[in-house]
Amino acid sequence: MSGSEGQGKTKYDFTEEIKKITEEASKKTPEELKFTYKGILYPSTLCSEGTFKALESLEGREDDVLIVTYPKCGTNWTVQILHEMLLAVHKKEPTVDRGVLEFGKAERYEHLKQQPSPRLLASHLTFDSIPKSFHEKTKILVILRNPKDTAVSYYHFTNCNPVLPTYSSWDLFFQDFISGNVIYGSYFDYVLGLEKHIADENVLILTFEDMKMDFPAEIRKIADFYGLSMTDEQVEYVQNKTSFKSMKENSGNTHGKIGGAFFRKGEIGDWKSLFTEEQSKEVDAKFEETLAGTKLGEKIDYKKYCTF
Repeated sequence: MSGSEGQGKTKYDFTEEIKKITEEASKKTPEELKFTYKGILYPSTLCSEGTFKALESLEGREDDVLIVTYPKCGTNWTVQILHEMLLAVHKKEPTVDRGVLEFGKAERYEHLKQQPSPRLLASHLTFDSIPKSFHEKTKILVILRNPKDTAVSYYHFTNCNPVLPTYSSWDLFFQDFISGNVIYGSYFDYVLGLEKHIADENVLILTFEDMKMDFPAEIRKIADFYGLSMTDEQVEYVQNKTSFKSMKENSGNTHGKIGGAFFRKGEIGDWKSLFTEEQSKEVDAKFEETLAGTKLGEKIDYKKYCTF
C-alpha cells in the first residue's frame, strides 16, 4: 500500500514504514521480536498496544472487502484474487491495504479513513478481535487451511521474514505451534473461535484446499457473496492472473525484497516433507480434542488432507 496526499494531511507510506521496521527488526533478538497482548503473541515491530487501541476507531463500511485468516492460510493469494475481481468488475483500482489491519502506527488508520471505497483489507486477528463495526456492516471472507500444511508453511515463513522470530529447527517450531506459542497464537483456538460465526449472513468461509482443487467454482462463490457479476471470461482472467506461478514471479513488485517469503510453494500435502509420524499423531490428537465434530472441523476435511 502506498500513501497518497490527503487534503491538509501528511503523506503516509506503509511500504516505506515496513522498510524501516525491517531494519529495526534486524537488531532484535527472537524474544524481542514478539510481545503479548490479551494473551496472544504479536510481532513487536509491527504491532503495539497503541496500534490495537487506534484500530478500534476504524469504522467498517458496507462496501469494504475484509479477508480474515490465520497466518499462512492463503492471505496474500486471496487479497490478490479480490483485487483482480474488483478491478475487473468496477474497472478501477480498489484501495488495497498491503499490510494486515493490525500492522503499523496510529496514523495508518487516519489514512485509511480517507481512502475511497471499495477498500480491500485483511487481518490475522481472531474473529472476535476485529472491530465491532466490521461485524455489523461488512461482508467478511474467511479462508481456512488444514493445520499440518499451515504449520509447515508458517515454519518456512517465520524463518524467511526478518520481523518474525526464527527457529533453528522444525522440531522446535512444531512444539511452539502445537502449544500455541507462536505469533497469533493457537491455530486450533483461532479456528474454534470462528465456529459460532459459521452461519452469519455477512460471513463466507472457504478453504485453501477447495480453492486449489476447483478455483473457478470458488471464484464464483466469492463473486456471489460480494454481489460481483462476472462473465466466464472475467473468471478465467482472474484465475490466470492469480495463479501461484504468476504471483510468485510478481512478488518482488507486490511485496518488495521479502516477496519470496510470501509465495514459497502453495501446495497441498507439503506437510509430509517435515512431519514425523509422532508429530502427525500429536496434531491428530489435538484436532480430535478441539475441532472434531464441529462444522468447521468437517469443512477442513481433515481425514482427506492430514493423513499419511
